[in-house]
Amino acid sequence: MFLDAFTLSALLDELMDTLVGGRVQDVLDVDATGFGFEVYADRKRRYLYLSADPLTPRLHLVDEKLRRGLVKPTQLGLLFRRYVEGGLITHISQPPWERILQFDVQGPEGEVCIVVEPMERRSNILLLQKGIILDCVRRVGPDENRYRLSLPAHEYKFPPPQVGKHDPVSLILPEMEAIFEQNEDPKRKAQQVLASRLLGMSPLLAKEIVFRAFGDINLRAHDVDIARLFETLQSLVLPLSKRGWQPGIAETEDGVSAYSVYPLTSLNGWHPVPTLSEALLAYYGAPVGEDAYRAAKIPVQAAMTEAKAKLSAKLASLEKSMTDESEREVLRQSGELILAYQYGLQPHQTVLTAQYDPDQPDLTIRLDPSLTPLENAQAYFSRYEKAKRALDDVPRLIEETRNELQYLQQLEVDLEFASNWPEIDEVRQALQSNGHWQGAPAKRIAGSGQSAPLKVVTPEGHVIWVGRNSRQNELVTFNKGSAQDYWLHARGVPGAHVVIKVDGKRIPPSAIEQAAALAAYYSASRGEGKVTVDVTRCVYVKKIKGAGAGMVTYRNEETVLVKPQREESAS
Repeated sequence: MFLDAFTLSALLDELMDTLVGGRVQDVLDVDATGFGFEVYADRKRRYLYLSADPLTPRLHLVDEKLRRGLVKPTQLGLLFRRYVEGGLITHISQPPWERILQFDVQGPEGEVCIVVEPMERRSNILLLQKGIILDCVRRVGPDENRYRLSLPAHEYKFPPPQVGKHDPVSLILPEMEAIFEQNEDPKRKAQQVLASRLLGMSPLLAKEIVFRAFGDINLRAHDVDIARLFETLQSLVLPLSKRGWQPGIAETEDGVSAYSVYPLTSLNGWHPVPTLSEALLAYYGAPVGEDAYRAAKIPVQAAMTEAKAKLSAKLASLEKSMTDESEREVLRQSGELILAYQYGLQPHQTVLTAQYDPDQPDLTIRLDPSLTPLENAQAYFSRYEKAKRALDDVPRLIEETRNELQYLQQLEVDLEFASNWPEIDEVRQALQSNGHWQGAPAKRIAGSGQSAPLKVVTPEGHVIWVGRNSRQNELVTFNKGSAQDYWLHARGVPGAHVVIKVDGKRIPPSAIEQAAALAAYYSASRGEGKVTVDVTRCVYVKKIKGAGAGMVTYRNEETVLVKPQREESAS
């Protein structure tokens, strides 16, 4: 999912209406690749977030003031304060069919431009003055790109023109027919042809056009009715060319799966939202890094630490009771000795000393002088049976307590990896639902939605799903995963459930190694040089009855030893 040309055009209109003419009152570093701008426009404070994260680049408005996530500002952040803070936003523009937005600012030291390029893996944010780069998030030298250098003191160049692609707005039927006639691959899908040969045509938009025309997004190019496809394309694209935006999100119980500026019929759960910024915020979550919400994590971690201490004490007490079997046996032996010596006991006698086992010392048995010998024996037998019944339940209680402790350890990892409000909120809600949240109930953050598992596609096209918290783990293993899909988890520590979709294909060792590296990274062992990761099939993974979300047992595993790596380096 990415910001395509049409989505950026819609965002351009939204930002033109809300930000142009406004004064930039504050600039801050939200995280290593993201910046927050407080803009006072039309007598209202608005908050703009720009991110050049290589996996989820984005820009949009947010409702609340952003927080500084870095102790020390970046060099680009310092330049924003110098050249942009206090300036007026005079214009926002987009080069035709490019995934780029440019903000023109009349700043304290003259006119400057902020250029945002929200393109996966090549994302960047640059500050220009008179066409010269002052600095940028991602520096690109001649060894990486000879044509477009992204370095301070170098001229900024827009991407070269896209060759071999048609304008979908001015496209005519004969051109459409020619595009499909040039396709020589009998297995190539119609939506792939559209995405590769038309300007501004994202995979999501291409799938939507094919689905509206034929009800099947996987229809092969050789099997389509070109005239019908062309008619459907025009019915969808022409309103967009006239800037008839309809922002919305596709949302199900699993979370938000997509956003768009047109109704989606190819995905379940699409519904409109008031603004595109709201759609982007629902999909990506709050724009913060792990450090930015450190303060928000403190009370959650405190509740977790207290809960772990209580459960650890309970477990120690239960395990100790398992070792006290000799004390229960003494109760039984005492009752039997009283019966054996009952006729030799004197009235009002308070102690009986007798030997039960010839190899053991005498037992000293206290007697209740108000009871008969038989009643004293029955009292000991009664205490023995009660202790025995309690013991019968102890193994189950021990297992439940251990499972709850393991679940808290997983939630602790979830909290450590949480990088936005929805992910922190999911940990709070999990603590509350399990009775570990003290004080006022932890109310769900309005509009936060639910975080979604990470989807990674290998160079060979294999899909890898990564659960980055307990709820996502449950979703990845039991909803995304099928019986013969590969399932991976770092051995012996809390962490991500990772699934490699087989889909009838042979999974190469490189894909397993990549998935294992992700499982290692999203685990409690990610700081180690090498991590052992278990690999099995989803069919061998079972839920632990009565345990928290994502708690499982598995068998028939093999192991691989990998270096923890996150998405951009593991791919």
